[in-house]
Amino acid sequence: MAEDGEEKLLATVQHIVQTLGSSDTMTEDILKVFSNYDGRLSLDKLYAARAAAVAATDGGSGGGGEHSMQASPTLPPPPAAVMSGTSGRPPPVTSMERTVRTLDRQISQFVAMDGLIWADSADADAFLEAVDDLIGTVQELDAAGTNRVLLDRADELLSRCMSRLEDEFRALIERPDDAAPLAPGGFGSDGSDEEDYGGGDGYGDEPIPIAKPVTDYDLVIDALSPGSVANVHQIARRMVDAGFGRECAEAYAAARRGFVDESVARLGVRPRTAEEIHASSWEELEFDIARWIPAFNMVFRILIPSERRLCDRVFDGLAPFGDLAFVAAVRTQALQLISFADAISSSSRAPDRLFRVVDMYEAVRDLLPDLDPVFSDPYSAALRAEVTAVCNTLGSSIKGIFMELENLIRRDPARVAAPGGGIHPITRYVMNYLRAACGSRQTLEEVMEGDFGGVGGAAVAVDPDRPTSSLAVHIAWIMDVLHKNLDAKSKIYRDPSLACIFLMNNGKYIIQKANDSELGVLLGDEWIKQMTNRVRRWSVDYQRTAWGKVTTVLQTGGPGVGALPAKAMMQKLRMFNTYFQEIYEEQSEWVIADDQLRVDVRAAVEDAVMPAYAALIHRLKTSPDTGRDLYIQYTPEDVDARIQHLFEGAAK
Repeated sequence: MAEDGEEKLLATVQHIVQTLGSSDTMTEDILKVFSNYDGRLSLDKLYAARAAAVAATDGGSGGGGEHSMQASPTLPPPPAAVMSGTSGRPPPVTSMERTVRTLDRQISQFVAMDGLIWADSADADAFLEAVDDLIGTVQELDAAGTNRVLLDRADELLSRCMSRLEDEFRALIERPDDAAPLAPGGFGSDGSDEEDYGGGDGYGDEPIPIAKPVTDYDLVIDALSPGSVANVHQIARRMVDAGFGRECAEAYAAARRGFVDESVARLGVRPRTAEEIHASSWEELEFDIARWIPAFNMVFRILIPSERRLCDRVFDGLAPFGDLAFVAAVRTQALQLISFADAISSSSRAPDRLFRVVDMYEAVRDLLPDLDPVFSDPYSAALRAEVTAVCNTLGSSIKGIFMELENLIRRDPARVAAPGGGIHPITRYVMNYLRAACGSRQTLEEVMEGDFGGVGGAAVAVDPDRPTSSLAVHIAWIMDVLHKNLDAKSKIYRDPSLACIFLMNNGKYIIQKANDSELGVLLGDEWIKQMTNRVRRWSVDYQRTAWGKVTTVLQTGGPGVGALPAKAMMQKLRMFNTYFQEIYEEQSEWVIADDQLRVDVRAAVEDAVMPAYAALIHRLKTSPDTGRDLYIQYTPEDVDARIQHLFEGAAK
């Protein structure tokens, strides 16, 4: 009885399916409903009953007559059924075929949705569940390798599924608020925060907001909320499992690249070719460098590490696709910043560019140790190498600038003399330049030693008692070049004594600038001592050439035997008056810039002139032969007063 009841039940189901199953999809749905309703109506039994009915119909079609029992309506074959065998009957539908059809129906509904699937968490969960089933089914079919047609159909469905997942993936990254309403008071909710806008940056019709400077680089940008990260991670895992890892990485990079580009634009850095940079004025480049340094730090210390952190969370456990996505997202802007530094290092090496290039070098050098955890994978190693390379080129540029300083000194023409034997502009320029350069002594020591970026690792030791370092030797060489240049310029003066004043002024200035800075440490005490002795020698040469004839004319011999007659002493006095007047008129226009040096030179002149002149006047006054013919144009006090007015130049 039970068997008869089950047969009648199966026949009834077949009749219902025959009547209502107007399409393959509807037939499949009806079968599934009945199979879920009653355990006796499993899909296997239903399809077995269909096969038996087909066989009965074929066997009785030859002579049943009018008394033959009409066969129960047969179930139609599934859409993917393949006719096989010589009888032309469809084979039984396998469970794998039914699974693919069911997944096709489910996934097609999601793929056809207009809005974001992830706008509804229930839809997102259902879609991911269907995706997991489809991936598993494809893997099973591929492993079995017995139904290529069904595998192709499943692969096509998987491709459509991945395409929609990619769209959802990008939307969740680019517009995370589309999947979750913006919380009150969130970014941009009231428009109360004002931003500074830089005009004329050439980024389109709308001005780009320029970010304010940041000094604390210990920051992390959380571009996505934890919930959004979890969502995109779930999508990324499915795409990687399905063999679409590279497409997922490319989609991530495309979605994040816009954010990175806009962030760099907000820092005021505009892309420029090497040709444009080389053709720009130094004033314009200084402005660009002033923006580049903080931008470089913000990008490599905040933006790129934040992108690495986000990428690692999205692609957690999905290596190497996270590394590929990270490099693709940040590479363009990173290389843009690097290329600017590279173009600066390969442009003109005029000495006045040293300090800005040193600033750039220090920014890159100080960054190198922090790049290791960010660019630790093989895919970003090339980007790390680019940063190291530009550090080296900036270091080479610094060395080249120092060499150009030597050439500038050599080329400075010996044509125009410094007025009054004063300090020459080339002396002021070189000494102030080197003094300022020594403010970056640690960096320059490192560069001259050829240890580019060494401070990032083992710092170059700076020994204050080691004037034989590469930098010290280089600066001493520059000083030697300067000395030779000044010596050539001193020969412009027709008066040898004025040439001595010129050399004294410049030598004293060099000593002063060296003593009150680290320049003196680099040059060393011995060098300073030698330079001081030179100044003394020039002072002695000045006394000899300027006052030699005066001191000679004042020599009168002692009283008694061999003493000059009064008439001869009167002649010497007249010669002294002439010489002294000439010297005073001429040398009162000369200049000794250093106060102490001026005092010392005047004192030396006094010591050489005043005693002899006072003795001459005294002898003339006490000589009975002079009488009323004695005329004293300059009293000793007058001579001393005029000596004290020498070397004041225009300040007289």
